[in-house]
Order: sequence, then structure tokens, then C-alpha cells
Amino acid sequence: MSAAEPPGDGDDQLLVVIDPVARRTDGESVRIAKDVLSAGAHAKICLPDTPEEFARALSRRGARRPVVVGDDHALLRAVALLHRERELAAGALSLVPVGAAHALEVAHALGVPRGAVAAARTALDGAVRRRDLLVDDSDGVVLGRLRIPAPPPPPPGSGTPHAGVTAVWDTCRSLVTSLVRPAPVAASTHPGTHRLRIEADGVLLNDLDTPVRDLSVTSQGGGGLADVVVRTGSGEDVTAEAQAVTVSGADFRYRADIQTGGPVRTRTWTVRAGAWGLMLPGPASVDAAAGAGW
Repeated sequence: MSAAEPPGDGDDQLLVVIDPVARRTDGESVRIAKDVLSAGAHAKICLPDTPEEFARALSRRGARRPVVVGDDHALLRAVALLHRERELAAGALSLVPVGAAHALEVAHALGVPRGAVAAARTALDGAVRRRDLLVDDSDGVVLGRLRIPAPPPPPPGSGTPHAGVTAVWDTCRSLVTSLVRPAPVAASTHPGTHRLRIEADGVLLNDLDTPVRDLSVTSQGGGGLADVVVRTGSGEDVTAEAQAVTVSGADFRYRADIQTGGPVRTRTWTVRAGAWGLMLPGPASVDAAAGAGW
């Protein structure tokens, strides 16, 4: 799980956790990141093979500053673990992004340099930027953007009645179901929508009688607020800034950054201002990363 590395010339103490997916995807970038980090600091290299080993490595970091080499999944795993340990505010996290392009969108949106050398040097010499964090009522985290898109329409033919004995059985089952439980709420007449009650800081933005195509909640990065956009079935956008967003309705799924959650019937997301620190390029390089965003 761990490999000893000769100490670098710097005084910094690093724990470099290399995700197994990164090792399989781009071994050359991993080697370059290790060389740069080990040359610039006292680096302990950890090579976990499972999520459990990944968690143990982080929990035993001591005074070492963690550096994750991997993709968005590895970054989210590290932030979630440190959040559950209530250790996010205690220091800063660094990322050297290694992985497929589609699995690095969150990292690049946060302003992390794209190349292994530039990212490793940022881990050594960058500046700590405090960032807001969206936290839900089950202790899940969102680094940038939350979405609740409408469920996809059922495949063609999925509602076609059965014939013969199967049709008789379906009829009997429907009759029994109608006798033992109330009829469900009528489905939306707008295809590609669902019905959600959405509140932002206690203010009602949308109720169940208005179909919704999409909801997005995007952290502003700093300041303790998130941008909320409700896209209704009619195409109208309802926007707000809020610290807390509560969504309720029939079972719905949501996409937190690149991970899918649910189904749930209600969930509240709250912005934690400056909850975590990320090493990003110093002031001289800020302009180069100014285009990053959600």
C-alpha cells in the first residue's frame, strides 16, 4: 500500500495518495507527479488498491498535507472522507489530475492545472483557496454543481398491454392494487418533466402543480451562497440565490458533480462557507485559470 520515497529538499510534509484508476489509466503521468512531488518535499507515497485502503491512508496522514493523484472520483472521495472526519477545515487538499478527460471536468472547473507537472508544482508552491461546500442532510457533499433532471421517458412499448393469460393476471393485479391503496397522482401531461416542490431559504420557488424539467444548484465558490435555477415545463426559468435548498416530491434522483444519488423523496442542501481548502496556482497564475468555471 505504501512505498518509501527519499526525502526532498523542501520542509513540507506530504502524503501522496495515488488512486488505482490513475495508475492503470496513465502510469507515465503518475510517475512524473511522484518525481516532482518527491523532489520538492518530504513525500510519503501511498498506493491504495481499495476504497478502504484509500480511507485508511488519509486517516493516518498525521501532520502531512494530503495530495491526491487521480480523477474527479478520487477528489470527491477524499473530500467526503475528510468531511465525515470533520477535518476539512484543518488544512488544504491538493490534486494532481490524472484520468480520462470526462472524469476531470470537476477538477478543471475548480481551477486545478491540467498537466501533471503544473499540478504537482501547484501542490508544492500554490496558494490555499477556501471554497464553499454543498452538504446535504445525509452528509453527502457537492463540490460544484447539483442537478435534478427529469427522468427519461419510458422506452417505446413499455406500456403495451399484455395478451392472453398475462393480460388477465395484469387486470386482476391492477384491481387488487386499486382496492388496497389510493390511486397514484396523475402523471405529468408534460413529457420529460417531473413534479417537485422547491424551496430556497424557505421561499417557495416551485410547487407540485408546476412540472419541472430541470433544477440546478451551483456553488458560487465563495460567499456562502449558491445559484438556483428551476427550469419549468413551459420553458420559464426561476432563479434565486440561497444558502439552503430543499426539494421534495415523488422519488427522484439527483446528480451531485459526477455522482448519482437517490431515489429520495426529500433532501436539503446547505452551503458551508469556506468549508474546505484547495491548493491552486498562486496570484501570478490566477489569470491563466480565470476561464475555469461551471
